[in-house]
Amino acid sequence: MDVITTHINADFDGLAAMIAAKKLYPNAELVFGGSQEKNVREFLAQEFSNIYKFKRIKHIDMQAITRLIVVDTRHPGRIGRLKECLDNPGLELHLYDHHPDSPEDMQGTVEYIEPVGSTTTIFEKIFQERGVKITEEEATLMALGIYEDTGCFLHSTTTAEDMKTAARLLQLHANLDVVTQFVSHDLSSAQIGLLGKLLKQAQTYSINSVDVVIVKLTLPQYVDDFAVLLRRLMVMENINVLFGLICMGERMYLIARSRVPEVNVGRIAREFGGGGHASAASATIKDMTLFEAEEKMIGLLHAHIKPKAIAGEIMSAPALTVPPETSINEANSLLTRYNITVLPVVSHSPASMKDDQQTGLQGIISRRVVEKAIFHKLGHLPVTEYMTTEIATLPTTATLSDIQELIIEHRQRLIPIMKGEKLLGVITRTDLLNLLIGDPAHMPKNLLQEEEHPSTAGTRNLRSLITGNLDKDKVLLLRSVGETAEELGYDAFVVGGFVRDLLLHIKNLDIDIVIEGNGIRFAEELARRKGGSVRTHEKFGTATVLLPEDGKIDVATARLEYYEYPAAMPTVELSSIKLDLFRRDFTINAMAIHLNPARFGTLVDFFNSRNDLKERRISVLHNLSFVEDPTRIFRAIRFEQRLDFRITPHTEKLIKNAVRMHLFDRFSGPRFFGELKQILAADNPLPALRRMNKFSLFPFLWPDLRPNCKIDRRFIHLITQAARAISWFRLLYLDMACPFWAVYILAIMSRSRVKELMSFCQRFDLPPKTRKMLVRQKTEGERIAREMLRRPFMKASEIYWLLLDLDNVGLLYLMAIARKKYIKKAVSLFVASLRDTVPLISGHDLLKLGFTPGPQFRTMINHVLEAQLNGGIQTKEDAFTLVKENYRSYQSKEDKEPENPLHNHDGDSGNITETS
Repeated sequence: MDVITTHINADFDGLAAMIAAKKLYPNAELVFGGSQEKNVREFLAQEFSNIYKFKRIKHIDMQAITRLIVVDTRHPGRIGRLKECLDNPGLELHLYDHHPDSPEDMQGTVEYIEPVGSTTTIFEKIFQERGVKITEEEATLMALGIYEDTGCFLHSTTTAEDMKTAARLLQLHANLDVVTQFVSHDLSSAQIGLLGKLLKQAQTYSINSVDVVIVKLTLPQYVDDFAVLLRRLMVMENINVLFGLICMGERMYLIARSRVPEVNVGRIAREFGGGGHASAASATIKDMTLFEAEEKMIGLLHAHIKPKAIAGEIMSAPALTVPPETSINEANSLLTRYNITVLPVVSHSPASMKDDQQTGLQGIISRRVVEKAIFHKLGHLPVTEYMTTEIATLPTTATLSDIQELIIEHRQRLIPIMKGEKLLGVITRTDLLNLLIGDPAHMPKNLLQEEEHPSTAGTRNLRSLITGNLDKDKVLLLRSVGETAEELGYDAFVVGGFVRDLLLHIKNLDIDIVIEGNGIRFAEELARRKGGSVRTHEKFGTATVLLPEDGKIDVATARLEYYEYPAAMPTVELSSIKLDLFRRDFTINAMAIHLNPARFGTLVDFFNSRNDLKERRISVLHNLSFVEDPTRIFRAIRFEQRLDFRITPHTEKLIKNAVRMHLFDRFSGPRFFGELKQILAADNPLPALRRMNKFSLFPFLWPDLRPNCKIDRRFIHLITQAARAISWFRLLYLDMACPFWAVYILAIMSRSRVKELMSFCQRFDLPPKTRKMLVRQKTEGERIAREMLRRPFMKASEIYWLLLDLDNVGLLYLMAIARKKYIKKAVSLFVASLRDTVPLISGHDLLKLGFTPGPQFRTMINHVLEAQLNGGIQTKEDAFTLVKENYRSYQSKEDKEPENPLHNHDGDSGNITETS
């Protein structure tokens, strides 16, 4: 028996190749070894169900197969149960495939293997040679196979032969409407939701200078056409290499795509038992967890990705050079004028060469050598007298590791980039540092040398400041931290905001500890000694120690965000405290205090942070700080206003550059909103809002408001009124919690509709409960404001019933938007006295008076409450008189003279909460 098959999860190229093979093997049975893609199933249901008969694999006797024709794959693991027949005696194996060779490939007795974009292309070429005729329906199916597998001729594996084949199929009347129907994909609402999840999960890793994006997702059940979503993600985010690890139901799938020659995704997929070619591949992963699969994939990427040639991209060109006859004094002038430290020395270009071509590199001269020469009065000599001649060079194809080896290992400050004898440009240590700061995972420990960094570690001891400003328990806790670390052989530091605020004499109870050693082991030991508990995060080497007195300490391992391999999955590499501090947002937060007993209280300051603190400056540690994390823009503004500091001009420039780059949409909305909440929680957020407006952040925060909400007189009035209302409330209720930030959000958006408020909530991914609260307080607050404008003279009871359903946010918002003083007075009266009023009588009292229970009880109690609020009654006796006079008809006849409830009254005020 002859059987034609293709790979499991068959696509259109596999199906088309099977039908084409049927033309060559007319007596063979068509058998799918496994499932088919959703669009293939739909196509078969519509187009081919009555033309070709496919046999189910369960009806095939494996032992009876004498010839197996396999199309669009050569991997035995991808033909499902049909793999069982491969050991049949005398089996003929015919293979038709366009994928690259793999060590696991089956070896056929007949093979047609060509490096084209589609297996269908191979069959059409055979048809041309043999004069095989095909129908319009077959031409359409074959066109589908080619269009799908070449990505409509956009995949890098597409060849001229694929395009010629498609042209011939069109001449044979292939129906492009059918092709469009099954190849074009408009995303459904469910797919758009999944795409959003993929965007949030995407992580970028730099492996041998190649950016690789990995997305992981777990879904409760199988989702068809998931590869379509990954293709769309690549287009949207301009991704060159994408790996998707998708758990669907009980199975895990790898879907991989690549646009660059450095990454062959087919090779990676084959390591998981799958297959594909260099630009597109997939696999079904078995017997592995998601984490294990990711770890294996990262390792494979490091093994297979070729280092990227980057020297030509990052070099500075054309290089500033001097000819050999230049004097040392002249070289010094150039070094000073252009603020550089090294100059290449080159001979003049021959006349036949272009002027911009440098040739004849003879050496380099450094500022240090020049200054020493001038000190010794040798400035008149030519640079050739003292230049360095033993200098290594690199071509434009040099990789990052090549550059690192020269600059870091051999300590060469400048690398000439050559093409033959021509100097094309130079790479300096600063160029390398800027590149590595953009990707901290690559940064070696020894790049920042103590003697070469612009600032040095401070040695001030803060022991007296610690004991003088912290309570005894905190001091003892810090000493215990140092002693525990000492016994474990570690160094312990308290870092960040705690150090900053200690130097500023500001109370800060958040203690962040960094350990040079094993942070998790340290946390466990500290928790044991203190009788507390510990929560650990093994992946990042962090932990939280929960103390018995409700306090906590956050512990981290001093780390560089390094990868287990030169760059990949974020793991943790132990490093010095210096590199840990270098990762932080601003210089004022990049200080540490040593806690080990011998050095307890010693300030560690590598970046001149103490001077910035003294000068009250907010300054970043490096120029890409806001590019790496745009939320730092909001943090800079918050620190500036909260601490009464100022953002330095250079940092302001970097903020403006980051805003112009529109980086915000690539980061998580909740993170930005968390920073915004902290800004709006200040006593007066208006100065911070002015700064945000100055940096053009309003269009990002409120793009739906026209014109993106600007600071005009009305805006200032609303924020000022909200601040006054909040200050009044804080004085009235010192200990009552209230989300004051919400009042400012509502005030800012008071001139907008609910639609714009909902858009704001969605953009920043606010929790449903918070969204509901904001919308309700806005709509109710504005409705009540309008009603109170129409009713300037209201009784206390009317104010009570009108405002009863507003919470504190709504009440403060109402005060902020109120246009009349009597409205504010009414709200103030309600908050200060009316809303806490308890009725003078209860349902229990009414029962003792002989009233029949029923809905009238609420009416009677509310009547008493209104009289009470309006000043008509003051005592319980007054309340009894009121109900007796007005509700006698509800009184029981047997109780004409009921017992006075004032006698032996148990004080029960009732629990009736209904309102009229």
